[in-house]
Amino acid sequence: MDYNTNREKLIMPEYGRHIQKMIEHVKQIPDREKRNEQIRAVVSVMEILNPHLTEQPDYKHKLWDHVQFIAGFDLDVDSPYPMPTKEDFSTPPDIVPMPKEPLAAAHYGRNIQNMIKVIAAMPEDETRDRMIKSMAVYMRQQYLIWNKDSVSDETIFKDIERLSGGTLKVPEHIHLESVSDKEKFTRPGMILPTGNQPGRNQFRQQGRNKNKKNKWKKQQ
Repeated sequence: MDYNTNREKLIMPEYGRHIQKMIEHVKQIPDREKRNEQIRAVVSVMEILNPHLTEQPDYKHKLWDHVQFIAGFDLDVDSPYPMPTKEDFSTPPDIVPMPKEPLAAAHYGRNIQNMIKVIAAMPEDETRDRMIKSMAVYMRQQYLIWNKDSVSDETIFKDIERLSGGTLKVPEHIHLESVSDKEKFTRPGMILPTGNQPGRNQFRQQGRNKNKKNKWKKQQ
């Protein structure tokens, strides 16, 4: 039996073994004009096998890059696009720098920490006050998600001052609206039952009522 494990490894499995063999065959054609003709036909077949690629921008360029990748970057043909090199695929990507400054309050997140710095640098005017209030409302929401069932305005305002290093103080005329008892804040990924969904106790009671009804029918 000829098992796939004994065959040559597929370089790009999404195109299949036949495409890989076709490209290897094209590499052995001595006539350059014939090679160009045959590799264009192979690219057309690759496009048919992967129609989803046509939805991507510049998909033709990607197909020709894939041809070179499967060929091991030694296919001598006239490509309509710049030929990729092995280094283009083997060079590791640039390291994304991570913020070195630690989070002072993880439940608020880094964005709030950055926003506080931006607002603190703004001139004191009505726009700045509105931004402070909007940010404080959002911070209260995040606080209620991860901590307690209630939080005072003073706690949020002190957190703003602490996170800004004392450079941003909430004006005395700013007050947050009270939070409704019916309003629920959930952590990311949590799903709470809606008002239309019966709770566990309601399901149990429905089951008891159904059993009583069936028992009464049997007695009749």
